Amino acid sequence: MANIRLYELHASVCQTLSNPKRLEIIDRLRDGELSVTGLAEVTGIRQVNLSQHLALMREKGIVIARREGANVYYRLSNSKITQACDLMRQVLLERLEAAGELAETSRK
Repeated sequence: MANIRLYELHASVCQTLSNPKRLEIIDRLRDGELSVTGLAEVTGIRQVNLSQHLALMREKGIVIARREGANVYYRLSNSKITQACDLMRQVLLERLEAAGELAETSRK
C-alpha cells in the first residue's frame, strides 16, 4: 500500500515537472532564491503566468516561498531536485547523441 502512495506522489511531481517553463524555473533557482520579479526578468515569463507556475510548484513541495515586505522570494525545497533534473537531462542528451550517431551511420 505504501508503494502505491509513493508511485502516486512520484507521478504527481513528474507531472508538475513536465512543463518546460517549470523546468526553467528550477534551473534558475539552482543557485539560490530569487524574487518573483527577478525570476520574471531572467525567464521572460509574464509575472501573472509565473505566479501560477510557482503556486503549483509550491503546492507540490518543489519550491518554498518567503515573503519580505512586498516581495516574495522562492527557492527550491531540496537540492536533490536539481540533481534529478540534471540526471534526466544527461539521459536525454545521451539519447540525442545516440540518435545522431545512428542517423550518421544510416547515411553512409
